[in-house]
Amino acid sequence: MTEHAPDAPPTGTYTLDPERTTIRADVKAMFGLLTVHGTFRLRSGLVSIATDPAASSVRASIETGSFASGNATRDADVVSATLLDAKAYPEITFTGQGARRDGGSWVVPGSVTAHGTAVPAEVRLSDARPEAGGARFRATARLDRTSFGVTKKKGMVGRTVDLVIEAVAQPA
Repeated sequence: MTEHAPDAPPTGTYTLDPERTTIRADVKAMFGLLTVHGTFRLRSGLVSIATDPAASSVRASIETGSFASGNATRDADVVSATLLDAKAYPEITFTGQGARRDGGSWVVPGSVTAHGTAVPAEVRLSDARPEAGGARFRATARLDRTSFGVTKKKGMVGRTVDLVIEAVAQPA
């Protein structure tokens, strides 16, 4: 994210493009016997890359009710009051400040707010590079749903959610 990473996008502010962003959620289900793959839609996002990585920032918002796994019954259950309660909590946000190198990737500390609760979280950027006048980012995060008070369906729905975000952004 700075001159120390020659393949990183140049400093500046980038707007994440919801149409060119994929957010995949992987969750163990059925007592850990099955992995459910679902997706969410990005509502908005802004990445600011500063010369000093500590001054870099990220803000992204996901549409809670956009969860889709290819199983309409499951999707309705996930966005219902039983789990994510998309009507009461229509977005999931990540706000991060600063970035530090960790091996071959960048880590951005911050917090995720979901289900009305903010929880410290880290997003790991495994790819951040220039692309056709903008930038491409690949990030991952692991979240514990119980930290957000989402505790129903123990055993049927795994406790941890792995998010994989692939985003394309243009200068803001």
